[in-house]
Amino acid sequence: MSDTYDARRLDGTTCVVTGASRGIGLAIARALVARGVRVALIARTEGTLREAANTLGSNALAVPCDVARADAVTAVNVRIREAFGGAPDLIVNNAGAFEITPVEAVDPDSFSSTLETNLVAPLRFIHAFLGDMRARGSGHIVTIGSIADREVFPGNAAYAASKHGMRALHEVLRLETRGTGVRATLISPAQVDTPLWDAIDPDDREGFTPRAQMLGPDAVAAAVVYVVTQPNDVNVDELRLSRS
Repeated sequence: MSDTYDARRLDGTTCVVTGASRGIGLAIARALVARGVRVALIARTEGTLREAANTLGSNALAVPCDVARADAVTAVNVRIREAFGGAPDLIVNNAGAFEITPVEAVDPDSFSSTLETNLVAPLRFIHAFLGDMRARGSGHIVTIGSIADREVFPGNAAYAASKHGMRALHEVLRLETRGTGVRATLISPAQVDTPLWDAIDPDDREGFTPRAQMLGPDAVAAAVVYVVTQPNDVNVDELRLSRS
């Protein structure tokens, strides 16, 4: 198969996508399945997850998991290894928790839970499979970041802290995997119109981007397909997306 950009390079590969029952994660899973990837969809809500996986066909495997729980992530990674016969070819760390709360009102337990979901859980998935990827000399770890991994906004303490931390983790990972055959990419989109905004209602809040002016989930999915189909000797270190 050619080493030039070609989405057919994905055919027959395997991938884990977290936060895959809706929004960005589901769009990514759909785009990868359409290109012949066998995808393990990870999300907490079992019914919604299984319904989403069913719409994608036989290459979609629903694997319910609360990524904020260490024991659940450990168990699901064992299941993924069994289903794929080893480490996946791709990992897309997308699951995230988000709320808007002023610093003085942030509950420390909620803050900790956000970090567990947005920062520690991705590390657990990386930790489970990176050694195998190094040993075979191939693999790609994609982190879905955010505009909030570079900028800060009022009420965004927990989310910004987690996303800035995830950026740092990605940059260390990239340094440590350079030249090993394992690739690492950070994709940082601006605001994306997903159900995450339902409870916040940005259209009626001053200073927020209206949903009609946000990116769509398919834009992020297209970016994922782009980075993982680059030639083997090319790593897209970082890709920042904004509305044109």
